[in-house]
Amino acid sequence: MTGTEHLGMGGGPLMSPPQGRFDATVTDLPLMRSERIWNFWQHSAVNVGLAVATWAFLQGAAVAYYVGVKQAIAAMIIGYGISVLFVALAPCMPSVKYGIEQFVGIRSTFGERGARIVMVAVSTILAAAWSAVLAIMFGHGLVTVVNNVFGVSLSETGVAASLLGLIAIVVSWAILARGPVSVEAVCRAIAPVLILIVVGILVLVFSRHSWSELEALVPLGGPSDDPHLSFILAIELNIAGGFAWWPNLGNLARLTKTSRAAFWPNWIGVFAASVAAAAVGVLAALSLQVEDPTQWMIPLAGVVLGVIALIVVCLANVTAILSQGYASMVALKGGGGAVLRKAAWPLLGVVILGPAAVLVFFPEAVYENYGRFLSWGAILLAPLCGVQFVDYFILRRQHLNVRALYQPIGQSPYSYWRGVNVPAFVAVAAGALTYTLLLNPVSYEPAAAFRYTTASLPAFVVAAVMHYLLTRLIVQPRGMGGYKTQPSRA
Repeated sequence: MTGTEHLGMGGGPLMSPPQGRFDATVTDLPLMRSERIWNFWQHSAVNVGLAVATWAFLQGAAVAYYVGVKQAIAAMIIGYGISVLFVALAPCMPSVKYGIEQFVGIRSTFGERGARIVMVAVSTILAAAWSAVLAIMFGHGLVTVVNNVFGVSLSETGVAASLLGLIAIVVSWAILARGPVSVEAVCRAIAPVLILIVVGILVLVFSRHSWSELEALVPLGGPSDDPHLSFILAIELNIAGGFAWWPNLGNLARLTKTSRAAFWPNWIGVFAASVAAAAVGVLAALSLQVEDPTQWMIPLAGVVLGVIALIVVCLANVTAILSQGYASMVALKGGGGAVLRKAAWPLLGVVILGPAAVLVFFPEAVYENYGRFLSWGAILLAPLCGVQFVDYFILRRQHLNVRALYQPIGQSPYSYWRGVNVPAFVAVAAGALTYTLLLNPVSYEPAAAFRYTTASLPAFVVAAVMHYLLTRLIVQPRGMGGYKTQPSRA
């Protein structure tokens, strides 16, 4: 779920970018109010389309590993409620106020070169990881289809699944290499069908089980010796899942016409729709006692309908890979410097999807460790969100000097130390260290304090407090960062 530009239902572009002064898909200049294309309901539709995607099934299955139905739904509401609040504020409000691209906006916090480091990290590393997860899920699904249609017994975790995942990556690259028009054409029709599948799964589950029967089902990981810890782990998964949207939402908000249209649709889509779709995933996983979403369709719907549903899910995975790749390519073209701005789409596609093509051959390290994968993302994203939140809302009181965001290093008050705000990165590192001390991202073993704090939330708080203190003690006394200047009129 990386930085996004013009995304629509199912993760694909919703409509052509606004034309006029420039093409917004390849520039980082501010959008004027007249160039914004989404009102409240249009932004809500985009948000719902992004939320009701195949990763919602993975999220629900991951939560179902630790807790039962009621605790899972409560954990999703609590976890997403906490993190969606911050990601709906920190990246969205400056983007909609000034019409700036999200990674341009954080030049005020991290410096121009520092913002580029952040952008490359979330637009390449995290994008590759998400694309690999989706490609492996594509491979699992098609292997299941082949096994049921042709009566063979290929392994869902073997070489065949990895090769099919690689095909998904190559096909995605071929579409991306043709540019944004091809992406839009492929992605437009998938999400409505996927929503129908979500509704169909819900109907099929309740046709087999009553609510009381579903309540009685044990978690996929078995009965817990420490139910409280299991519940906190489930909450942490959902806080991390919410923070995973940090790279997306600012650029979506940039295209909205008002602050109201930028903020509240996140609660309709990223919160409510994500929780609803993931809850359906919880019900399916618990009712079948199967964690892999690709193994749900045929047992629930029968071979014919199940195979059709699986094919749709596989296609939805490709569109989600396209949205990840397209969004990352847009970010790199717009703010990656002169070299990347001139790079051809096919080359950028290799940069973005090349690592994913390698990762598909390590399915157990990626797909089968979804919770740990979310944890690795939250280590970076929760502190980043904390630093941006305190910088914009507390230190700057919601004011940016837009002209300074585009001035060269040495002239801009956001130059810091040769274009990098070192104390801001120290704050992010402090938040990341806090996370790892509370929840080991490799073993997923929690510390004693984790059962009362989670890991993502303390990482957010520590990074925010550290950034505030370092800015007051080091940055502001040196006259750096433009914290005492008034904003230009944009």
